[in-house]
Amino acid sequence: MTVRVGAKGQIVIPKPMRDQLGLHPGDEVDFELRGDQIVVRASRHPRSLGGRFAKSGMAGRLLDDRKREPR
Repeated sequence: MTVRVGAKGQIVIPKPMRDQLGLHPGDEVDFELRGDQIVVRASRHPRSLGGRFAKSGMAGRLLDDRKREPR
């Protein structure tokens, strides 16, 4: 698939690819330069959460709930 780079340097990842990878608004992607190619990879490392509820499990439950919300 070919997409155009917008005026601000932005690109849109085609919906079929986002669906296949399970990418949603707010998810992170990694960019890598390989010669003359740009490789975009879904970032799968979990974000570390801190604060007073870090060990309560609440953050994990909230993130799971968020994933189940309709988009």
